[in-house]
Amino acid sequence: MYSNIRLSHFANPEASRDRCYPDSLKDILDISEAEKTYREISSWPEYAVTDLHELKGIARELDIASLWYKDESARFGLGSFKALGGAYAVFVQLKKVIEEKTGESASIADLINQRYGELLSNVVVSCATDGNHGRSVAWGAQLFGCGCVIYVHRGLSEVRQQAMEAYDAEVVRISGNYDESVRQAAADAKEFGRIIVSDTSYPGYMEIPKYVALGYTVMLREIVEQLDGEIPSHVFLQGGVGGLASAVCAYFWQCWGEQRPRLIIVEPEAANCLQQSARKGAPVTVDGDLDTLMAGLACGEVSVLAWEILSTGCDDFMTVGEDSIGPCMRLLGNGEFGDPKIVAGESAVAGLAATIGVAQSRELATSLGLNGSSRVLLIGTEGATDPELYQSIMESK
Repeated sequence: MYSNIRLSHFANPEASRDRCYPDSLKDILDISEAEKTYREISSWPEYAVTDLHELKGIARELDIASLWYKDESARFGLGSFKALGGAYAVFVQLKKVIEEKTGESASIADLINQRYGELLSNVVVSCATDGNHGRSVAWGAQLFGCGCVIYVHRGLSEVRQQAMEAYDAEVVRISGNYDESVRQAAADAKEFGRIIVSDTSYPGYMEIPKYVALGYTVMLREIVEQLDGEIPSHVFLQGGVGGLASAVCAYFWQCWGEQRPRLIIVEPEAANCLQQSARKGAPVTVDGDLDTLMAGLACGEVSVLAWEILSTGCDDFMTVGEDSIGPCMRLLGNGEFGDPKIVAGESAVAGLAATIGVAQSRELATSLGLNGSSRVLLIGTEGATDPELYQSIMESK
């Protein structure tokens, strides 16, 4: 197993494990609303439950009891869990437009069959993206019959841009980083009357990201059912702006209460806005290029709503070194130690890298309570969303 994985760790002093999910946070994510979202998305064409692999070989090598990997590489054919959030938020916003204009409550069949085609053809949704969220928004816009403009930053690969253009989205590339693309998308939406469907929240923009997070809970409901009564002791989870992490935290907190797993957020060293925010006790912005192989995690500003949940709901914040990502992708892709072969993109393996690193450090393992009885859940957030890059990593040594 790979050794000398570079990690930094900060235990959240504000973590609160001995209380129920606060009522004040139910306005952000309520598990009862998640059930409604599941009923909606599970009725969509081509919906299918994604695999939860048990990686017995790696678990044995790490001397832990269980290691599960939720594989989102096949979600709606888009290659990542983001397919659930962006498209669902587009659907909700278009339903609202239809109700405001006609007084009617549209169904998924109404939108897919273009019943309101003329009305929705004049609606444009927009967002900034590191790739996967924009692909979901573009797919949703095409599926439901509205226009779409996506903003990308200078570091996004042409392959990821082309994947959004394949769904008829207009893609605008700016010269700045991801966070600057968020601000440009918001400014242009205000000028041109577009609907921003973002997976991050910021002052003045709070409601739509809640629907994105609700879309993610479909995956979490599947996980609970697939575990069939077992409860993980730990979740090592990718960070980004915190949207997915806050959904995981809120859902499992409400589902399992004090038995919920220890939540460890993992970020790139160059884009650790969540860890830095935890150290300060308030949201922190990480400036610069945010240069990381983990393109989907190249975020420097925390989602405001996500931070409200994570500031007391997340137990630990970690960063992981860049040089561990390729080996972990190959570890999964080659099916080492007898485990199934899994296609995992760069952002999908941060949690695995941190798990391996912690297991190999007596000090960190003790600090995080990782031992022979631990049951670890990982969420493989993407497959080969940049096929050329994936292939080059798999072929390198």
